Amino acid sequence: MTQPAITPFTFNTTPAIVFESGASSRLGAIAGKKLGPNVLLVTDPGLRSLGLADPAIASLEAEGAAVTVFDQVEADPSLATLMKAVEVGRRAGVGGVVGFGGGSSQDVAKLTALLIGSGEDLDEAWGVGKAKGPRLPLVLVPTTAGTGSEVTPVSIITVGEEEKRGVSSPVILPDIAVLDAELTLGLPPATTAATGVDAMVHAIEAYASKSPNNNPVSRTLAREALRLLGANIETAVFNGSDRAARGAMLLGSMLAGQAFANSPVAAVHALAYPIGGTFHVPHGLSNALVLPHVLRFNAPEAAHLYAEIACDAFPHLAGEEGTQALCSAFIEELAALSKKLGMQTKLREVNIGEEHLEKMAADAMKQTRLLVNNPREVSQTDALAIYRAAW
Repeated sequence: MTQPAITPFTFNTTPAIVFESGASSRLGAIAGKKLGPNVLLVTDPGLRSLGLADPAIASLEAEGAAVTVFDQVEADPSLATLMKAVEVGRRAGVGGVVGFGGGSSQDVAKLTALLIGSGEDLDEAWGVGKAKGPRLPLVLVPTTAGTGSEVTPVSIITVGEEEKRGVSSPVILPDIAVLDAELTLGLPPATTAATGVDAMVHAIEAYASKSPNNNPVSRTLAREALRLLGANIETAVFNGSDRAARGAMLLGSMLAGQAFANSPVAAVHALAYPIGGTFHVPHGLSNALVLPHVLRFNAPEAAHLYAEIACDAFPHLAGEEGTQALCSAFIEELAALSKKLGMQTKLREVNIGEEHLEKMAADAMKQTRLLVNNPREVSQTDALAIYRAAW
């Protein structure tokens, strides 16, 4: 049988990736030359109080760098927080930026490096491919296994009360990503579960993306990500000190990040954003709450794609026969996984009232850069029906 021709695509990712337990305590040796003598480290108050970044800071200082710490990043970081980080960095005259933390700290670090490095107007950088650069040297050190932000060209910032805006450009890919599983050992089970499912969503949506840039590299990475994540998520949640499982989750998250950075996510994320933006539900949990319902909606167009990856995440489904049966079993396994991991599975369980659903559906429709990638077109009526099913 003749294989279909491979269509043109572009694949961008972080140029250097260091995967090593304890690597963050050698950050100075790994990245000191790239970052230069005056460094801004962007993190959050929780990680700062735990001292998790202290070995990284000490190693940079041991290499002769002056380190300014900005530790005010909150979940779903605001525009005000970003601009404060930029101001702190400019005042200190920094020549390099480290993002140390979850997706929020990394997102702030990416745009801080861009805005200090280029002086460009952020209002002209929002959207896809609009950031011009240059940016300052940038190194990202994730402390959760979920966002894959260390290998994605995307930064999401909350503007005003609820609206999330994104900058998507290869310009904000970091120079180096440092993956240190030791940093994830202390993650609470609820955070481990939510971020782990988030990474699985990245892989699933990348694989099935209708983006014209969906490509063989992204699809291959997505499948390997699902193999790693599916095999290790329960161990990581229920036995958080298991270093092998933590390392596998961190690597799986990164591979899923590389996949969706080039074959972008779709309606699961579009419908998750109003949940996080309005009700401040963590991003991974927001995705998990709508995941099975969006996949059921997509199944008429994407059943063959979901069937192809079902056994990557859940090898025991290998006995299922037929595309439709395998697709359905895959979706039910994902729904059951959230419950098994102790996550909330209904919108009402995170204090979202039925009266909020119509506004959420209207807000989700604003996420056009994501919805365009969905295997099946989503109308506002469809979005409302999905929210009702999730409620």
